Amino acid sequence: MKLKEVPKDSGGSIVKATILLFVLSPLLFVGCENVAAPDFVPPAPPSGLYTETGDNFIELLWNVNFEADVAGYNVFASATYNGRYELIGSTHSPHFNDTGARNGSTYYYAVTAYDYNGNESDLSRDVVYDVPRPEGYNIILTNYRQAPSNAGYDFSEYTVRAFNDHYTDMYFEYYNGEYYMNVATDTDIQDVGPTSSLLELRQAPTAGWSSTHDVRLRVGHTYVVWTWDDHYAKFRVTGLSSGRVVFDWAYQLQVSNPMLRPIAKGGGGRQTVVAVVEH
Repeated sequence: MKLKEVPKDSGGSIVKATILLFVLSPLLFVGCENVAAPDFVPPAPPSGLYTETGDNFIELLWNVNFEADVAGYNVFASATYNGRYELIGSTHSPHFNDTGARNGSTYYYAVTAYDYNGNESDLSRDVVYDVPRPEGYNIILTNYRQAPSNAGYDFSEYTVRAFNDHYTDMYFEYYNGEYYMNVATDTDIQDVGPTSSLLELRQAPTAGWSSTHDVRLRVGHTYVVWTWDDHYAKFRVTGLSSGRVVFDWAYQLQVSNPMLRPIAKGGGGRQTVVAVVEH
């Protein structure tokens, strides 16, 4: 009996198909191993949030998130701690300047981190708030014994006045080789010592006011004034001579608020927060 021969083309096709499958099989498996799973994991909430207050602005800073895929941060603000937190801006770095803040108003802040896949963290847990306040630089007062009409300063109006003007909060005096800043009996003042800048002093002290209602002035020292109408101010002396004093100042617009460069941070977490995100 004669065996039926397999056509050459048929055998060749079978062999070629077998070889092709053998070659492609490892590639198919390798391709499956390289398919990345979808990323639904958000970054951790930012930590270490704190503020630096200024004149009609508040600067926010926080720690860099450790995740490699963090794309940026969203910044939220509210008028109250447990209030409605609204998105006010975004940034790619751990720093944001809220130029929309206005002097005399309290602002609470929170920050989230988001990654390249659109995942966003919860609000930061730090309790952070601030109150921007007016400030001034290189103010000059004259010695009231020589030029009384320009010896006093009114913090509420940011104005140089006569030493005995009804609205003057403090006035400069040079006497017997010493430099003094004087206040009326219904106003308090004290020297808090040398500081590197006006911003170094965060909060007015609760005690230690001068019993004589005056202080001796030193260049580089910062002083606190508690005015007759229950506002706090600070000034830092940058220049002194027998004829004048030069200083920088900041003034808290909120009555009874001792915070002059407020930084409030801590644990506890927010309790009821509604964040309005407008991506």
